[in-house]
Amino acid sequence: MNKLTSPMKVLVVDDQPLIVEELCEFLESSGYRCVPCESSREAVDCFTRDPEISLVLCDLHMPDMDGIEMVQELQRRAGKQRVFEAILLTGQSDKQDVIKALRAGISDYYQKPIDLDELLEGLQRQEAVLQERQKNLHLGHLNQKLQFLSESIDDLYQDLDKVRRTPAPGCNEDPGDDNEADHLEVPAIFNQLSPRQLDVARLVGKGQTNYQIACELGITENTVKLYVSQVLRLTHMHNRTQLALALSPSNTGLRQRVTAH
Repeated sequence: MNKLTSPMKVLVVDDQPLIVEELCEFLESSGYRCVPCESSREAVDCFTRDPEISLVLCDLHMPDMDGIEMVQELQRRAGKQRVFEAILLTGQSDKQDVIKALRAGISDYYQKPIDLDELLEGLQRQEAVLQERQKNLHLGHLNQKLQFLSESIDDLYQDLDKVRRTPAPGCNEDPGDDNEADHLEVPAIFNQLSPRQLDVARLVGKGQTNYQIACELGITENTVKLYVSQVLRLTHMHNRTQLALALSPSNTGLRQRVTAH
């Protein structure tokens, strides 16, 4: 990492200006951008204003708020949408303070006088941890968006299905309509399914693979898997074979036994 610039800023907090200056000078020469602060209140304000601050080095014993209280305030302000890692610097080896700090979510601690090379290695480890946390947070947001998209598509499909099933003004429904016939052939246990879930179930009943279903319906295989899982859960069936038997027109007696449970 030396000679490179980390995308993460380091908030350096200590009520002794010389320590702040020394730490910032060393870390900046090692590729980090630093935000120096000489009080916990100033640090909280800087953290709130600058979303690029992801790593925090702070002294334990400071006036107003100590290091643990300050990190807890940063956690409160960060909420669930922002992640950061904190390292505590202490001039005392009070075991109870260290335990309290770790319980509060502080990742690591170093006792003064600080070995700067050791501190740098620790900071780099926390940066790696933080990168993984940020990736997981981003993936969580994407999964949430995909879930919303899936639900929206299902709602849209239901609306389209209602429009298709509504007869045009002045037209009589054809009693021999294929869609109606398909509907009548479906066991009552499937009536609770949405139109899209029912489409997927019918295609499973025809023996199609997830890939074939995805191609026919214009959705992804993962979405098909989601629909199959929903159908099995709603119909209280255990697997695709049981689902296929329940929808097979050539196994009426067996279908009745399967759907009776």
